[in-house]
Amino acid sequence: QVQLVESGGGLVQSGGSLRLSCAASGRTLSSYDMGWFRQAPGKEREFVAGMTARNGRTSYPDSVKGRFTISRDNAENTAYLQMNSLQLDDTGVYYCAAGRSFRLTVARTADEYSYWGQGTQVTVSS
Repeated sequence: QVQLVESGGGLVQSGGSLRLSCAASGRTLSSYDMGWFRQAPGKEREFVAGMTARNGRTSYPDSVKGRFTISRDNAENTAYLQMNSLQLDDTGVYYCAAGRSFRLTVARTADEYSYWGQGTQVTVSS
């Protein structure tokens, strides 16, 4: 079992930056694929970043590519999502997720991840 706890959300003006953290306990995070998803009110959960455990490959949808960066610190057993140039459409609850696989490509759908955090709210204002 992996327990995940997100932090770092908050209110930020358009164009600003935030860094979200996802602290893991129960297992070593380095052996898990990591993903970040977000959900805005009335919308489905959306993939925003992922990283494989096996080869460190990353993937982002076009909506955040070049603005968001996923990373992990194995010594801290923590994953991060650096978000720059935030836009109003980035508002939502952000979730980190972990999955155990041996894949070489990033999992981009929610059902490919087994463990989820409780979410942290990100609100971008104009």
